[in-house]
Formats: sequence, structure tokens, C-alpha cells
Amino acid sequence: MITAKDIIKDGHPTLRKVAEEVPLPPSDEDKKILASLLEYVKMSQDPELAEKYGLRPGIGLAAPQINVSKRMIAVHVTDEKGNLYSYALFNPKIISHSVEKCYLTSGEGCLSVDRPIPGYVPRYARITVTGTTLEGETVKLRLKGLPAIVFQHEIDHLNGIMFYDHIDKENPFKIPENAIPIER
Repeated sequence: MITAKDIIKDGHPTLRKVAEEVPLPPSDEDKKILASLLEYVKMSQDPELAEKYGLRPGIGLAAPQINVSKRMIAVHVTDEKGNLYSYALFNPKIISHSVEKCYLTSGEGCLSVDRPIPGYVPRYARITVTGTTLEGETVKLRLKGLPAIVFQHEIDHLNGIMFYDHIDKENPFKIPENAIPIER
């Protein structure tokens, strides 16, 4: 089981590396790691379990955040209509995206970053992601709103990119051009 102490912090070199593709079919070890990423995000959202195990609540986690430089992410988030997006994916890839942008009005946070970093993070408003599930199934997801933002944040981790890299250094609260505000 992953706990908060397993999550590496900002400044750790693994967070800036481009993670390696996971050979498919995945090894039992890789399956175990991916399943534990999803278990963490699910459990961290349950107030009782989060308190019991000292888990910082999160809606997504990427393997590099537990110092495993492999292309694996887990996301457990609901959209504005209450639809649940719960996925653990090997080798997720954004295969298309909208021209239109969006951003979280509250800004983004990260389990690997212990301090608040104020500012708007421009993201694509709509994306299509492919990846392979724990069951070995190839999925193609069309995402918008918060789920699209979370997938982009986690896939960035696989490319050594942190959310604050996207924030305008001169004017952190500059509203990205042609962007939809997303409330959370």
C-alpha cells in the first residue's frame, strides 16, 4: 500500500525525467504498482481511510511520483455531472486535443508539491486519451472539464513536467486566451 511517505517531493530528480514505456503485456510487478496507484487515490478520498493511514487526498497519481520512472497513471475523479472517471492506465497518450483551452479557477495542486503555487494552469479543454488498463484492454477516452485537466496533469508527470511550469511567471493570474474557467 502506498502512503504519503512513498510520494517523492518537488526537487527529486525522478520528477523531471521522461518516464519509460511499460512493455506490454505488463509484468506482475508493473500491474501491482499500477493497482497501488489507483488504490491510493481512491483511499485518499475516503476521509476515514485518509485519516487512518495519513493519506493526503488526491484525484490522480503518476508512477514517477512514487519514484518509479514508468508510464503509468491512476485517476479517480468525478465531473461536474457526477460521472466517475476511475482509470489505471499503462502508457497513456493524448492522441488529440481541442484548440480551446481551460483552467481551474482554484489553480492546481500536486501530491508531490507541499506548498501552494498560485496561478492559472492553461490546459486543453477537450482531449482524447488512449491507454491500456490493468485487464489488458486498450481504451480510448474522450474527456473534458476536470477529468481532462487531471489526465493532462498526470501525463505531464510522465514527461518530467510539473503543473507550475505552465503558469505565466510574469502574471500568474492572467486568464489564458480563449479559455473556459472550470470550478472545483
